[in-house]
Amino acid sequence: MRSLMLAGAMALGLATGAVAQDADPIRSVIQGQMDAFIARDPVTAFTFASPMIKGMFGSPENFGAMVSSGYPMIWNPSSVKYLGLREVAGRQIQRVMVTDGAGATFLFDYDMIEVPPDGWKINGVFPVPDQGAGA
Repeated sequence: MRSLMLAGAMALGLATGAVAQDADPIRSVIQGQMDAFIARDPVTAFTFASPMIKGMFGSPENFGAMVSSGYPMIWNPSSVKYLGLREVAGRQIQRVMVTDGAGATFLFDYDMIEVPPDGWKINGVFPVPDQGAGA
């Protein structure tokens, strides 16, 4: 499943575009899903997923199992910081820095789509490769 999500990230091209203006509702959706993961509530976490993600995983239990095993830092973050929101090829991409319980930090790009009448949904979460400093 992660390879499908990664392929989606590559297809997006993730080139920086114009800065988007709609950060608060988007952050609210991401935080709502993270809060549900922390509460070990995959049913609620699944409500924040886009129809495509719901179709990929089929059930909240499958979705929760993938996140808990593949992205433990998102399943149980010690801190979350919202960085830049940008538009890429007409999509809203929210960069999020997650710190796990051991103090390691990870960057993720959240691909957000608006699904009328439900509002913003998470359409994919993509790890940002470590850029390294001074290489």
